[in-house]
Amino acid sequence: MRKLRVGIICGGRSSEHEISLRSARSVVQALDRGRFDLTLIGIDHRGRWHRLEEARFLQITSGELTALPEGGAEVLLPPVPGDGTLVESGQPPATLEQLDVIFPVLHGSFGEDGTVQGLLELADIAYVGAGVLGSAVGMDKDVQKRLLRDAHIPIVPFATVLCHRWSVAPHEATAAAAALGYPVFVKPANLGSSVGVSKVKREAELARALALAFEYDAKVLIEKGVEARELECSVLGNDCPEASLPGEVCPQAEFYSYEAKYVDEQGASFVIPASLSPEQTAAVRTLAVRSFQTIGCEGMARVDFFLERHSGALYVNELNTIPGFTAISVYPKLWEVSGLPYTALISRLVDLALERHQRRRRLKTSYVPTATGTRAG
Repeated sequence: MRKLRVGIICGGRSSEHEISLRSARSVVQALDRGRFDLTLIGIDHRGRWHRLEEARFLQITSGELTALPEGGAEVLLPPVPGDGTLVESGQPPATLEQLDVIFPVLHGSFGEDGTVQGLLELADIAYVGAGVLGSAVGMDKDVQKRLLRDAHIPIVPFATVLCHRWSVAPHEATAAAAALGYPVFVKPANLGSSVGVSKVKREAELARALALAFEYDAKVLIEKGVEARELECSVLGNDCPEASLPGEVCPQAEFYSYEAKYVDEQGASFVIPASLSPEQTAAVRTLAVRSFQTIGCEGMARVDFFLERHSGALYVNELNTIPGFTAISVYPKLWEVSGLPYTALISRLVDLALERHQRRRRLKTSYVPTATGTRAG
């Protein structure tokens, strides 16, 4: 049997561009070359797609956080059902290789939010991770938290502030923060990796924190701060998802910031698996799977929790539908301690993508009424 060709897409038009490259580097190095051939596609900050040469990609991502260089031959994936053939831009377009499955290693806007997933649905090609709806809901923390709340999953109290309302009626946000009680966290609704996030201890700091968050999104969340342990749990699967053992993040600063996650090697430590009672471990894993299913995830997600120190209350903080895949990322580490090594995890994600794609292909897409009943095809 021929090897399946996996297209890994990374970079993107997002403030998490550089993190995506680091995640992609780890996936490229761990991919099972006995089963898969690789095509590497990079999206630069302008949104242009480029076919990348693997050795060069590994070289430019070997040091500090970096961005993809612009320029070079551009490629595209036609948004029409076909054979998943990648083409090089030009007149006429040059046909490149056929892709069997796409692994979008994209974090943040224009990659993790359902946009790329919509393109892949139009192209009728299998892809790793949540679909359009699950990706969009996973990205929008406001909508995500509303769905979790309606499913009676415990979340930390929050308020949503729109940029327009902040500009014309700033007292509304001030009142919302006061009602929640300081300290609060202010964060963009549609971003990850702690970009644009601030811990606000008093009212005088609120305007600056909101201004920072509004640089990245027109919708911002104000969340009640809780004195809590930060737990994370990895979920894997389609119809019957499974949860890993939980882990604990121990930030050295006041919260788990962008710098602590990706820049400062001493910014946080991890306890994997977390030191929890059997009952607490079971509760985390159960809530992780429930949350995964509530927002319509498939393939994978990392579910983040708060375990309040004084009360022992467990809250779901948020879900990440394309969690970090760097060498130090929690998602693969949790599966490794749960018995699924990194390379096997990537292979399993590819298999789940193909399984879902075949299932969707069996669905009827047309409806033809007849005199005696219906006939669909």
